[in-house]
Amino acid sequence: MCASVSHRDKTMSVARKKHTTPVSKPAREIDEHIVEILSDSGEGAQKCGQSFGAISARLGYGIWTVEIIPAEIQPPARSVDGASGNRIRLANRRITNGGDKADLAVAFNEQVLLGRLRANELKPESIILLEDKWRHSDDPAIAESYAAVHEELVERGFAVHEVPMETECLKIVSDPRKGKNMFVLGLLSNIYSLDLAAAHDQIRFIFGKKGELVIAANQKLLDAGYQWAEDNLDIKFKIQ
Repeated sequence: MCASVSHRDKTMSVARKKHTTPVSKPAREIDEHIVEILSDSGEGAQKCGQSFGAISARLGYGIWTVEIIPAEIQPPARSVDGASGNRIRLANRRITNGGDKADLAVAFNEQVLLGRLRANELKPESIILLEDKWRHSDDPAIAESYAAVHEELVERGFAVHEVPMETECLKIVSDPRKGKNMFVLGLLSNIYSLDLAAAHDQIRFIFGKKGELVIAANQKLLDAGYQWAEDNLDIKFKIQ
């Protein structure tokens, strides 16, 4: 049984606001996109998705978020049935559901992504951002699994971008497991041309009770993800 999507859908739609974002490469104008953020339980994909949705709503987009919950209770790490995360549909108008299949997926490992693929939740040729640490795993079985899934994705026509999430997060925090979600929030903020100041404000809102050091570290992770996307990805969208 593959990972399921909960029925606890949430909707938000606010009036359009003018906003600016630093852009150094052209953005393709689109009217909507569906994004999925996937991880093992406890890695923060849901918080990342909720934050991405909140920022988008504050900037005036119509959004709908859907929690992605594991098909098993307490599934093992790197499990096909263990995907935890969020689906976010954002658009230039009011929307009332989570849509059909995802245009872009971010995965913290290839197994949770494989579960969504088998459940037919991704559009053909959709964009995939995949944590690449597993390619270099000391466990031959894990490295082999990653390589096999990556090869399958490429052969099926998905636009796969390997992202060194852990490597980049380790430059800022000692425990990347607690930082990848904010790094990914930075990636998505860049890809969808979201105002970076609004993303900083969202982090302050999330971590406000934990003090300035925690806020600053998470804002650095956000900035690192934003800059990595700017420097290494050839994809950028603008919801219009």
